[in-house]
Amino acid sequence: MSKKYDKIGYAFIAPYIIHLLVFTTFPLVFSFLLIFHRWDIISPMKWVGLDNFVKLSGDLLFFKSIGNTLIFLLIHIPLQIAISLFLAELLNQKIRFRGFFRASYFLPVVVSGVVITILWQQLYAQDLGVINSLLVKIGLKKLPWLTSTQLAMPSIAIMATWKNVGLYIILFLVGLQSIPKHMYDAADLEGASHWQKFRYITLPMINPTMIMVVILSTIGGFSLFIEPYIMTAGGPMNSTLSAMLYIYKQAFSFYHMGYAATLGFFFALIVFGIVILQKKVIEKDVTF
Repeated sequence: MSKKYDKIGYAFIAPYIIHLLVFTTFPLVFSFLLIFHRWDIISPMKWVGLDNFVKLSGDLLFFKSIGNTLIFLLIHIPLQIAISLFLAELLNQKIRFRGFFRASYFLPVVVSGVVITILWQQLYAQDLGVINSLLVKIGLKKLPWLTSTQLAMPSIAIMATWKNVGLYIILFLVGLQSIPKHMYDAADLEGASHWQKFRYITLPMINPTMIMVVILSTIGGFSLFIEPYIMTAGGPMNSTLSAMLYIYKQAFSFYHMGYAATLGFFFALIVFGIVILQKKVIEKDVTF
């Protein structure tokens, strides 16, 4: 009887195992093999040893793309955390139409990233864009949101924050609602101000949520691709060329599959290291 149930169990998990092997394990192994080869899809793979790593070490444009991605993260993550935590605090209060506001803030998360990007591209348009039209009406000058090397990446960061903030509002709401009410009651009896309650009760209690939000924001930020690909194509002057967009161009524009795989693995190591560092810093800060 037990063998019969074992076979049924294996049958149930078979689709997951097949999916894991075909769409995760095989691509990872194949990508690792590509690191040591030169391949343009059409011609047979050619063994090149460590040539791809040598090429990577001198690829200044790739390191510039990493720098652009880090600039995006330095703008996007603090902005996203501040706005989502602020809105979560508001939505955690007893206000009218609270359910409507929660759904409204979450709506952009489920909308296609391509649709959101095209929408904001029109909003940022220099001559006919809504944002510049509003600036002109209040007596300000039009701004080159997507054509300036100084403004293009911050503009993309603002748009990405608007799209993703709803998800992190939900996460912060879960963290806020898990805080025992008696802790705030005790603080009220002691005469604590709202800022003191936020600093000494709210922030420490939502630390696990904060760690998760920072890590998810970091991983999502390093995956920056759709926004610069559609809005700026990496310009102007490569100022919005993200690491993911550069890897994509190496693979599917220049057909340097082996080199793209090398860039991908190297970039994955960078992301892993930064996420581990963030986790340790946040935990250390809370312990202090």
